[in-house]
Parts: sequence; structure tokens; C-alpha cells
Amino acid sequence: MGGEALGQQAKGAAGCSFFALLLIGVGLVALLDPNGAPNKGGWLFIALALIPLAFVFLFLRHGWKARKSFIAVDHVGLWIRNPIGGKVIPWDTLAGVGLHWSRSTSKAVGTQFSLELCPSGPIDRDHPVLWNLVRDEEPLQPNLPRLRYRVPVGKKNKPLLVGAVQQHVPQLWLGEAEREPNHIGFPDVKGHKERTRGAR
Repeated sequence: MGGEALGQQAKGAAGCSFFALLLIGVGLVALLDPNGAPNKGGWLFIALALIPLAFVFLFLRHGWKARKSFIAVDHVGLWIRNPIGGKVIPWDTLAGVGLHWSRSTSKAVGTQFSLELCPSGPIDRDHPVLWNLVRDEEPLQPNLPRLRYRVPVGKKNKPLLVGAVQQHVPQLWLGEAEREPNHIGFPDVKGHKERTRGAR
């Protein structure tokens, strides 16, 4: 997982680097007119190159932080490691596990996959490691809760993770389902900040 995340961030950084170099090149050419006199407009292109260079830094910073992130499955449960820390979601706390996928509206992203982990009881929706995986949506089935964990899965890792879940807990497997585009969505950042403000 960490290697795949780092690779995705590297691709983004490479694209921004190309754009930045292009702006710098145009700016250097524009600094000189045909007569060799300086053209101040060229500095504008060079200044604009700072924007994609900033994105290069952000891409690489995020990728470096995520390099040791991983998801693992064993007989105990699903283990998650991210830059914040590590946590296991035990199988005996879940009522069902399924795979959802959707097509992204961005060609660069492609198809999105996620493991949907439905708890059998209350969960700590503000756990330091897991809070950004919690989603509050319509239940997958009438007997399942609204709150569940949504774990994004890379295309390369999908067969291995699905196979591992089916091997260890076939009784929990809910199957695969296509969702609306960009179903991964975003965590409840605002709600998380409000609920945890008093704990700091």
C-alpha cells in the first residue's frame, strides 16, 4: 500500500514538475526579445512556475509520509497502519464486509475500490487512526448500521485483499457492488474537529 501511494504521488509530482519547467522555459525565452533587450513579462512566467513547484513539494511530502502505510489481513482482522499509527479492526466486531467500486469523474484517477467494513456494534468514530475511514451513509442492508469503515483499496491490491477476506471470514462476505461515481467521498472533518475539541 505504501509503495503504491508513493508511486501515485510521484506521478503527480512529475506532472507538476514538467509544467513548472515549461513555464520557466517560456519565461526565459520571453526575457529576451528578438533584439536581445530584456522583456519584464518573462518574470511573470517564472513566478507562475512557483505554483506547480509548490504542488511538487506537497505531492512528495504526502507520498513520503505514506510510504510505510499498509493494510494487512489475517485471522484476527484487518490491520491498518498510517502516518498517525496502527490499529486492527477485529473480525469479531464486524457484521459484514463487502467490496464497492465506482468510476471516477477524473480520468487520472480511474476506477475506485473500497472495502466496506460494517460493525456489529457501536464504534469510536473519532479514533485517531480510523476516524478518516468512517462514513455515515445508508446501511448496506436493513440489519446493518449507518456508520461503517470505508478503506480505499488500490487496483493492484484488490485481488489479494478480497481473497484474504474471503479466506478468513467467508461468513462475513457481502459481495461486490457498483456505486455512484467517486463513492469514496471524504471523512467528516468538521464533525471530527467539533467532537474532539474538548478532548485536547
